[in-house]
Order: sequence, then C-alpha cells, then structure tokens
Amino acid sequence: MTPIDACVAACLVPLAIAAVVSGLDDFVLDVALAWRWLERRVRPVDDPPPPAGGAQGGLPEKRIAVFVPLWQEHAVIAKMLKHNVETIRYSNYDFFVGAYVNDPQTLDAVRAAEARYSTVHLAIVPHNGPTSKADCLNWIYQGMLAHEEACGGRFDLVVTHDAEDVVHPECLRWINHYSDGYDMVQVPVLPLATPGYRFTHGVYCDEFAEFQTKDVPVRERLGGFVPSNGVGTGYARRALEALAAAESNRVFDPTCLTEDYDLGFRLHRLGFRQTFLPIRFLDGQPVATREYFPQRFRQAVRQRTRWVIGIALQGWERHGWSGGVAAAYWFWRDRKGLVGNPLSLLGNLVCLYGLATWLVSRLAGQVWGLRQVTFGPAARLMLALALASQAHRMLVRMSCAARLYGWAFAAGAPVRAVWANWLNGIATLRAIVRYARASLARQPHEWLKTDHVYPALESPLGPAILISEDVDPCLVSRRAVRALPRQIVERWKVLPFKVTEGQMLLATPAMPTKSLEARLRRHTWLEVRFQLVSPANFEKLRRQSL
Repeated sequence: MTPIDACVAACLVPLAIAAVVSGLDDFVLDVALAWRWLERRVRPVDDPPPPAGGAQGGLPEKRIAVFVPLWQEHAVIAKMLKHNVETIRYSNYDFFVGAYVNDPQTLDAVRAAEARYSTVHLAIVPHNGPTSKADCLNWIYQGMLAHEEACGGRFDLVVTHDAEDVVHPECLRWINHYSDGYDMVQVPVLPLATPGYRFTHGVYCDEFAEFQTKDVPVRERLGGFVPSNGVGTGYARRALEALAAAESNRVFDPTCLTEDYDLGFRLHRLGFRQTFLPIRFLDGQPVATREYFPQRFRQAVRQRTRWVIGIALQGWERHGWSGGVAAAYWFWRDRKGLVGNPLSLLGNLVCLYGLATWLVSRLAGQVWGLRQVTFGPAARLMLALALASQAHRMLVRMSCAARLYGWAFAAGAPVRAVWANWLNGIATLRAIVRYARASLARQPHEWLKTDHVYPALESPLGPAILISEDVDPCLVSRRAVRALPRQIVERWKVLPFKVTEGQMLLATPAMPTKSLEARLRRHTWLEVRFQLVSPANFEKLRRQSL
C-alpha cells in the first residue's frame, strides 16, 4: 500500500463518523417535522389561517414601507420597481430605495422611477459606497422618517427587499394579515427555476427548498429564533424602534455582513414574536419572494463566503453560545458548517480517489489502491451507517425540491450535492482566511456584494408576460387546454393551462410576439397571460394534455 493509499484509508472512518453525527443532527429535524405533520392530521393546529381571498376578505391595510438597498443596481432596479409596483395587490405601501452619492447611474434610475410612480421615494446615502447593506438600510430608515415628517402619517410595518426580487402579488397582504400576532413575519424566499444543467443555481434551489420546507418551520416550532432572509421580511415598527433605542438609532448593524440573521436573533432576545410563513400555493405558485441567485461558481463562492463570515464567525464573535441549551443547539446548527463543509469537500476527494483506483484496478486486472484496504467490523458498520445517513439526507432534499420544482429537477439533486460540497467547502475556507486576516489587521469586514439579474418579465406584449418558470403538469386544467384549437397549440407553441378571474394562462417556450397576440384574439375574449417555460417542460405538458 502506498503512503497516499494509507492516508486516504485513514480518513475514511473519521469522515464516516462526522457524516453520521451530522446526519443524526439533521434526523432530529426530520422527526420533528414528521411529528408536526401527524399533529395536523390528528387534531386542529393553532396556526393562524392564511388571509381570505380578495380585498374584501382581509384585514384593514396597515401602512407599509418597503426598503430596497442598492449599490450599482442601475441595470435591474427599474425593472424591479416597474414589475412590482404594477403587480402588488396592496394599496397602502411605499417603496424607499437607497442609493449612494457616488453611484450616479443608480441614482438616475431611481429618480426616473420616482418621477413615474408616486409610491417610489429615493433615500440618499450621504457618503461614498459601498459600505454595507446594513448601513444603506439605516439611511433608508432615516429617509422614511424624513418622509413622515414632511408628508405626515406613520408607517406601521417595514418590509425589506433587494433589487432582484420578484415580489408575489399577495405578499404584502399576507404580511399585513400575520402582523396582528407577530412582530417579525418572514415570507418564504425561493429561487426561480433554471435549466437542470445550471448546477450552481440548482444548488440554491435544492438548499432553499429543504431549508424553507423543513429547517425554518421546525426551528420556529422548537422555540429557536427565526433568522430573517433579508428579503420578504416584515417588521413591526415598534420592534425596529426598540432596536434603534438600544443601538444609538442604528436599527441594522452596519459592521455585520449578515444583518438579517443578526436582526432575527436580536429581536428574539428582546422578546418580540417571530414567525415564518409555511410555503403555500396560490393559483399554482408558491406565495414567496422569487429571485435568481448567482449562476456562476465564483459569484456563488463570493456570496457564500459572506454568509459564512456573517452567520458563523461574526455570530460566534458577537453572541457566543449564550441563551441556554436550546439557543446553543441552534447556534450549533448554524455554525457546524465551519467544520462540516471542509470535511464534505475532503469526503468528495476521498471518494474520487477511491473511484479512480477502483477503475484502474479493474482495467489492470489486479488489486490496487483502496481495494487493498481491509476494515474491521466496527469500521464497516460506521461506513454503512454513513452511507445510509447520506442516502436518507438526499431523499429528504429531493422530496423538498420535487414539491417546488418537480421530480425531473429533483432527480439531479445527488449530482448537485457534490457540486454544493465544492461551493460550500471553498467558501468556508475562504471565509476563515478572510475573517482571520481582517481580525488580525483590526480592519472592518468587506461587503462581498454579488451582481444581480432580473427575470425577463417583459416582451412586445408588455405586462402579458409572467415569470420565467416551468409549470407542474399536475396543475394543468383539462378545461383550460380545450380553450384553444389544437392546431394553434401545435403551430404557435402555446398551451393554455389555467383559466382564472377572466385570464387565460398560457405556457410557451418562446418569447410571444404581437402577431401571436392578434391570432389568439380570434379565439378568446379572455385576458391573455404568458408564462415562459423550458422547451422540455413545454413538450411534457403538450404530450400529457393533447
């Protein structure tokens, strides 16, 4: 056995032990989620019901201020404001958009939107940027106070969003509804669907699907604090004022790279009530904030480096392990990636080495590499438990992803999990180095901002385009399919899948044109709305429906 073989073999059992320990930790949440599911089947739950449909069924509208912090977002902010202002089904709200004095292009884009929409207001950060997202948010808060003083009135709720967010039309109404019982309301945040070959973005889809289907709801159920997602978070005004009073009028900590996570903990510590809204579907789509996350490896590593520094390292530095056993457990959940992520990367390398030596041994016709290693009964048991643990984890993740993106997408989760190990492992190592370097030099931590894109929501048909997202075949209505002649579906590549409230929703793999709109007008009086889907999804819908 070569020295390399010996080293690799020596890593196997410790890696298996780490996988089993982490798997047992995750299994606790699986059991809690299953228990919650059984409770809902046996007896009524005490969760508040979702708001009734329609404006007549809801509570009086509190006044909401939507904060959007920006740095060099001129390419997307106009699209974001236009789409959301025109689609949000809530009337008593205003956007407060923060931009730095040394970012003239973004300032111009916001001023143009301000001139077009009476509900959009520019809040200028009076010093050069970028500083931190929290610093920008603090200046937006001051802009809101100045607006109240100049125009009168008072905002009851503050909701945070980013420049790339597609806000669900009902989100503000749902936050308004639940704010009667909670001081912080977190709406789910879910990545938009992308083709399966885009592994990096697919990792976000897998992770957010599992985290927001299982981890956060169970965390709240077991008494842990609810970390804000940074977007789609509604705060009661009294809660923010309490934070401002405790921190010299700084609601958001400008030195923290993950101010959203920090804010969730601080509110919990002050005794304010928090809730995470479970993922629910309305008209076939989840009531959630949707967006595109980084789709390139380097950008994803950059974003995850910031998350690790802010959540794990700064969180440890600021809050330690205080708050009792329960709080310490959730801190462990949030920080175990400091060890687990590099170990997962090492596990990938060991597996690749084992696979390579196995292939060489097969080709050479002799025992070579790790095939020479003999393990005792205890080691074999631990390796088997590790394998079973990883299989269980993957099944849970695939189930969560399938609920939101379909089983065809979820089938790729095992491959994306390997890619995720590389993303998270490299980001964690990079975060530790950056954190140590900044701490030793006594320098502030740099805001690792990522570039954003906004979904293609417009075409020559203007607002007739919905988001780019595949349609679940189970949601296709037979009645809707028959609303157009088959030859129209085949020739123009459009498939009606739902008719609701005077609208016909059509799936299409290509950008619609004016000629298509004119053609459809001959066959329906309904308002036409399009949803861009992948070619593979369209073919699946067509084969199933025709």
